[in-house]
Amino acid sequence: MSHATASPTPTADSGRISPTGYAHVRVTVTDIARSRAFYDAVFGWDVAFEVPADADDATREQLGFLYGGVIYSFAGGLFGLRPVAPGDDAFDPDRVGLDHVSFTVSRRSELDAAAEQLDRLGVEHEPVKDAGGYAILELKDPDGIALELTALTG
Repeated sequence: MSHATASPTPTADSGRISPTGYAHVRVTVTDIARSRAFYDAVFGWDVAFEVPADADDATREQLGFLYGGVIYSFAGGLFGLRPVAPGDDAFDPDRVGLDHVSFTVSRRSELDAAAEQLDRLGVEHEPVKDAGGYAILELKDPDGIALELTALTG
């Protein structure tokens, strides 16, 4: 696969790639058991892909793209955990790469309910904040990856 090394300067007549949404997001984590426990408790998504414990060699090879992780399915698409980071690594939104992942909920009241659920689970989070036309609830996963729940308010 070839990757461009220079940033092209678009021209008025140049073609554009027009995505219609995201297919999936996958984050790299340090401890798959800890991360799965968190995402299962907080979101409870269905598992779309994982290597079964009793998988044969052909199945393990076919699902090698999981790197021992899991991909969840939810109404917005797919969200995966890739457990290949060293145990002493830490997320930093100020480095090149991911700043945060934001998930949409239908109503502002769902953010309040989510904050209450996070409190019951002992998950630290910011208070729900109004941000001019939408509201957000910020939290972090066990690796410090910044997550956000967002609802339109206007």
